[in-house]
Amino acid sequence: MIAALSVKAGRVHPRPCWIVGWQVLRVTLFRSEWFLAVSLATSLAFLLQGDALLGGLAAPAWLAVIFLWLFGTIWGSALSVVRHAEHVATRLGEPYGTLVLTLAVTFVEVTTISAIMMHGENNPTLTRDTLLAVVMIILNGMVGLSLLLGGWKHREQSYNLQGANAYLGVIIPLVVLSVILPDYTRSTPGPTLSAAQGLLLVVVGVGLYATFLAMQTGRHRAYFSLAAEEPGHGGAATGGWPLMAHTLLLVLYIGPVVFLAEQFAHPVDYLIETLHAPAPLGGVMIAVLVASPEAISAIRAAMANQLQRAINVFLGSALSTIGLTVPAMVLVSHAIGRDIVLGVENTDLVMILLTLSVSVVTFASGRTNVIQGAVHLVLFVVYLALIVQG
Repeated sequence: MIAALSVKAGRVHPRPCWIVGWQVLRVTLFRSEWFLAVSLATSLAFLLQGDALLGGLAAPAWLAVIFLWLFGTIWGSALSVVRHAEHVATRLGEPYGTLVLTLAVTFVEVTTISAIMMHGENNPTLTRDTLLAVVMIILNGMVGLSLLLGGWKHREQSYNLQGANAYLGVIIPLVVLSVILPDYTRSTPGPTLSAAQGLLLVVVGVGLYATFLAMQTGRHRAYFSLAAEEPGHGGAATGGWPLMAHTLLLVLYIGPVVFLAEQFAHPVDYLIETLHAPAPLGGVMIAVLVASPEAISAIRAAMANQLQRAINVFLGSALSTIGLTVPAMVLVSHAIGRDIVLGVENTDLVMILLTLSVSVVTFASGRTNVIQGAVHLVLFVVYLALIVQG
């Protein structure tokens, strides 16, 4: 039996190798997963002392502390989810790894929106504002930074045109049906859908996403990979952990997010309902929480000249948001008896149509450069400016 050696009182004692291995494992686990302890400790603090911690939101300084504390913890946990999903992606290969990432983030998104919807006053536009913010962050902010930084470093980057067209071919009709069509329906007043129309949207969204998923993981899997990128992608660090360990840690990081999202609803509601911050701000904050970890993943991939993986991340995220989050929120709204407004209006309608049009042009050639990234970033800046003064 192989054993390690330890020195005590001038004598050498053998130490079983499993003890040494366990000590190394503990040190490695603490160094790489210390934020899990922060996330669990924060959850425990709000579970035991939530009323006391959330009772002083009227004080601006304390409101800022609670907001930043919860936002930072949820965001850090989401980053860890993405990190472990990337390891899973490395082990499983494309497109399965990216699917794990997008489905995990979709779960976090639905949980967060539901928690805020069920807390405080009815906010019927929250789902629409979050959906619009996620789409603008992904298709303008995330795409813009990825293409700009990737193009700046590598001049031009290639991707599989068939895959990008497949994504956009599903994203565009789902966006139109979800956030533009409600403006023109006659069965209900305002930019809303009737119960029957909402059910149809659920069936169409889930059905199209399932069909796309079958194509992506089946007969047309090659559309979502680029042979030139496979060596670089396959060489990604895996952290030395087995696949099951990364999967378990991914689930452990998601757990606190579900609970903390409900706590995060308190400062968000206070900002919007009491301090009268712009109503779309709630949707933007949720969108930043759920989309920024994927944005980091996509930007890293583009900087590493793995544009195909970046496209799989940001277009896959947009598709899962439209195809899964919207149907889920329609069902949740009916279950809890809260109305939701889906149709975008005024400047938002112009921005979403312009974003979809520019996206078609951007992903029409199989190659990208810095000017395309710059255009998308300009659209994102205009969207943020219109939130403050539309």
